[in-house]
Amino acid sequence: MKQHFYKYKVENLINISRIATAHYFEFESNFSFSGEAHDFWEMVYAVKNSVVCTADGKQLVLKEGDVLFHQPNEFHSLAADTKSAPDVFILCFDCKSEAISFFIGKHFTPDREGTGLLRMIIEEGRRTFEATNNPFIKKMPLAKNPPLGGLQMLKNLCEAFLISLLRKETGKEGATTHFLLKEDFEEHITNRIIAYLKANIHKSVSIDELAKTLSYTKSYLFRQFKKTTGDTIMAYFLKLKIDHAKKLLREGKMPVSEIAASLAFDTPNYFSKAFKKITGRTPTQYKRSHQIASK
Repeated sequence: MKQHFYKYKVENLINISRIATAHYFEFESNFSFSGEAHDFWEMVYAVKNSVVCTADGKQLVLKEGDVLFHQPNEFHSLAADTKSAPDVFILCFDCKSEAISFFIGKHFTPDREGTGLLRMIIEEGRRTFEATNNPFIKKMPLAKNPPLGGLQMLKNLCEAFLISLLRKETGKEGATTHFLLKEDFEEHITNRIIAYLKANIHKSVSIDELAKTLSYTKSYLFRQFKKTTGDTIMAYFLKLKIDHAKKLLREGKMPVSEIAASLAFDTPNYFSKAFKKITGRTPTQYKRSHQIASK
């Protein structure tokens, strides 16, 4: 016998129709953009360090981890705080949904769920579009080999992020009971390792020391960290050091040899080789490219 089931029409609470840009910027500490206005929404995410945002004459310091929205035709500008070199992700999109008006003039500090979605949005943007540090570009070129459905994934992830914010901010999340699942515990261990590595970024860290501090065996830490991040602990630590070195290079206050020493690299030569292996450029080439881009 043929069964008949009721089918619910999917509600389009938030519908993004077009994506204009998905920029990941690594700005210098003296970066300043005089401003612009356009007919689409703009989401600004302070990935690392603070950034100064101005909208219709009102200034806001967007702290690391915070998100700000500019509505269509709102004149806005962006600048580093002159103290540190910020990393900023900017996504521009068209949305005519009534619910999008909730985000007018608002900024947020996303929770763990929101931050996870933002990481996925950034990664999808990196894979879909060619990287550029030019804030003035009008048409972002697609990557030479973009992933299948990249723009649709960006759209869907951004819609999920906006709905997640709406739920949190309006208190309509729904009643849920939270348990510490196995996956959550593994992520907790990984987060403790990352926090320890970040706190000791200017030092040399041994796995023995890490295991003793966290009270777990080395093999357990190795296994859980690799499972959660896809990296070994020391490979991840090296990436953290290089990421911090990029920030110092953009700030332009220290020579390469000093940066190498401050991050506990044995020699400037080893630092340069590690930097090039991860970024594809030497520290000097990276610094020079950002000096040219800022002129």
